[in-house]
Amino acid sequence: MINILQLGQLDYETALKLQHSLVELRKQNRIADTLLLLEHPPVVTLGRNAKAGNLRASAEELAARGVQIFECNRGGDVTFHGPGQLVGYPIFDLRAFTDEHGNRKTLGAVEYVRRMEEALIRTCGDLGIPTERIKGLTGVWTTAEKPHEQAKIAAIGVHISRAVTSHGFALNVSNDLDYFNLIIPCGIPDMPVTSIEKEISQGWALRDEKIPTMQEVAHIIARNFGRVFTRQTLWLESLEDLMASASPTLPANQDTPAHPPRELEQLHGDRTFLA
Repeated sequence: MINILQLGQLDYETALKLQHSLVELRKQNRIADTLLLLEHPPVVTLGRNAKAGNLRASAEELAARGVQIFECNRGGDVTFHGPGQLVGYPIFDLRAFTDEHGNRKTLGAVEYVRRMEEALIRTCGDLGIPTERIKGLTGVWTTAEKPHEQAKIAAIGVHISRAVTSHGFALNVSNDLDYFNLIIPCGIPDMPVTSIEKEISQGWALRDEKIPTMQEVAHIIARNFGRVFTRQTLWLESLEDLMASASPTLPANQDTPAHPPRELEQLHGDRTFLA
């Protein structure tokens, strides 16, 4: 089972704290695998492999445009998140999967990323946008006759701790692509970025599609995550529902319960810490 929780727009710092809380709960086997879907206010994030030269704007320029900047422990270089971009944070235990015979199987990091790419490729395909992988790179790219005409539509950067994942993907739906001029996205200077809205509006989609809403894209992604990871999906109404589903039993070697960040509790009107 994969819990699906759509949180709307959430600032990056609070999302980091929430991921930390949920990762601890997943490590304790107190919650099922969970996929968070949300948007961020404008923010530039620097992964573990970020290079200073890939940030084109100064701190002052970023501040003037209302863009925050954060360092984080995900893999990858520099990227941008903003409204209209659907961000997904899978909190998965990679040891909890099974093979085609029903035997317990641990997903390796590469297989996990490839499955995430596959879910995004299928999502774009469901919207009439042909996409693919590019050998040697991570993420999802539009299909084109010439390599230099390809554009990145989804970025991926993950962190894995004791087999439990955090961070994840960012799919450009209807976000302002001009923000990407502030950075060299993922450290690749000669590849443009695109969005679902741009591909459909400019007629690059294979079918005559309308621009989907974020909610519609979220449902398509959730469906494809279920298919690719061979799990049923359960949509939750709120963070409270997720916390209510958490097992109260702690393993013997755990004496400090995890709880959601106070900022998110206030946002959702829930001040009760998980005991």
